[in-house]
Amino acid sequence: MAAFDLFKLSFLVSTLFSGSISNLVPEKNGGGVGVFPPTCSRIECPSYDVIHAGIGFEIRRYNSSMWVSTKPIDDISFVDAGRIGFFQLFDYIQGKNDNQQKIEMTAPVLTQVKPSDGPFCTSSFVISFYVPKENQATAPSAKNLRIQKWGLTYVAVRQFSGFVMDDDVGKEAAALSASIAGTVWSDAVEKSHKGDNTTEYIVAQYNSPFEFKNRVNEIWLTFDMEDGLAI
Repeated sequence: MAAFDLFKLSFLVSTLFSGSISNLVPEKNGGGVGVFPPTCSRIECPSYDVIHAGIGFEIRRYNSSMWVSTKPIDDISFVDAGRIGFFQLFDYIQGKNDNQQKIEMTAPVLTQVKPSDGPFCTSSFVISFYVPKENQATAPSAKNLRIQKWGLTYVAVRQFSGFVMDDDVGKEAAALSASIAGTVWSDAVEKSHKGDNTTEYIVAQYNSPFEFKNRVNEIWLTFDMEDGLAI
């Protein structure tokens, strides 16, 4: 039974972070906003408020929260880095932490992307799980993982469907950037990331790999909210 469960998990992760399932992938739709991920009706997701809805994007304010994250993973592939990080975090919630404590699965799985300077250079990826509210005050530590506390966090968000492939992430991030161009939100993002060599962004994935319909993924651009910024 344990071997069968491991096989199922391996298939699940390979499907979630796989660029080789194009024959199974439904047509992607991008640019939608306001779709509530069905997963969040079944498992816990971080809470937020929508403070602005634009054309092809929305601005959210996330409450303070705790996340468990991998160390940066250098790879040329979002898919491969995601698979490595997911297994590290899955071990953590299954009890391979300093308290031997099992923790409930949450959504979304976040992958923070720091793009490379060239097409054949390694990018840096950090994969994160949201820590359930009941565990946030006593979230256990673990070797090679970090517990991160997010304060009040603002993000520009673009939604898209289907399974996330290596070619998707840069295109969707560029589309989000184009959607907010010329707005106060674009100015806030640029100012918050001033000095970065490349624009970092986050990919949020909500669905189980066994769900082939109604998939919800998101691109996030984080920024600091300044006093006087119009909402």
